[in-house]
Amino acid sequence: MDKTLAWLWLADAVGSACQYAQELLTLYPDPAELYDALRAGTEAPPACLTPHALAQLRDTTPFDYEERLDHCLLSGIDVLTPDEGVYPDRLRDLPDLPLALYVTGDIACLNGRRYAGMVGTRRPSTYGRQAAFDLSLAMARAGVVLVSGLADGLDSEAHRAAVQADVPTVAFLGTAIDKTYPASNAKLRTAIEKGGAVCSEYPPGYSGRTTGTFLARNRLIAAQSEALCVAEARTRSGTLNTVGHAERLGRPVLAVPGSIYSALSEGTNELLRTHRAEPLCKAADALDILGIGAETAAPAQQRFDPATVSADAQAVYAVLKPTPQSIDALCAAASLPAGRVLAACTELELMPSIFFHIECFYSEVS
Repeated sequence: MDKTLAWLWLADAVGSACQYAQELLTLYPDPAELYDALRAGTEAPPACLTPHALAQLRDTTPFDYEERLDHCLLSGIDVLTPDEGVYPDRLRDLPDLPLALYVTGDIACLNGRRYAGMVGTRRPSTYGRQAAFDLSLAMARAGVVLVSGLADGLDSEAHRAAVQADVPTVAFLGTAIDKTYPASNAKLRTAIEKGGAVCSEYPPGYSGRTTGTFLARNRLIAAQSEALCVAEARTRSGTLNTVGHAERLGRPVLAVPGSIYSALSEGTNELLRTHRAEPLCKAADALDILGIGAETAAPAQQRFDPATVSADAQAVYAVLKPTPQSIDALCAAASLPAGRVLAACTELELMPSIFFHIECFYSEVS
């Protein structure tokens, strides 16, 4: 029997994020031995098994999973199990480690590198989006593998930054391994798989329960990361669930300070206020924790000098606020007509160091 079949048999019966997975491994390092013991009926089944899991183990056999394994092999999906050296070492100490991990891309990036998680809201402000991208880009250029969840918003920014730096990045899904969610990230996923990896506890064609699967994958992001970075988050969010896992695992947490006027920064600011996180103001803050010299990081962005733009652009820049403004309000504050304000905004938009200000304005009026 192919031992992988026995792992699939056991993993399917106990389900994802099984709280007694580590206990089962201690009792039966080779799940084929558990299969033989249940068939023979010579010893009592492990007490940690739930009645539902035990019933499924007795009603199925490892050979029932031959079709799935063949499908994975033909589809370029690796199936990693805890008895293999290629299994991610950073996941091994989880009490609820995956007994089968499905991976597309390059499995080599899952071990032997330096890892930092970058997470945050799925609907970020432009400030949060730029912070996540810039910090991730600098860390990637320093050789760090960014770990996130391929979700909308700040997860995507972290992966995009790594792709731009041509450095592997690791994405953990809350869906079946053959499903990309959101579908709009299909191209990004393809780019990730060229040197990085996309991982899931859920097999191709998975049709089981989906409630809680995204929260369950958060523990894997936290576990794979040596430090967890939070770019922007509300006080009640899946992002803070990931922070909780990081704290449970003893992973350092860093948070980007945000505007006191933005609900999107309430979560990160609260992490800082309660000392659950260290400030993340530049890539070096995370690199220092990882023991990586900041000299390989991207150079600091040049500070904007208002004297380098026109008088109209200076007037508009002077009245910009950390929160979005309507075009009427901006025109009134700058004492300029709409046409000149829009022209000034276009001029300012070309200045990378103040890009987020203009984006905040446009997000309100477009």
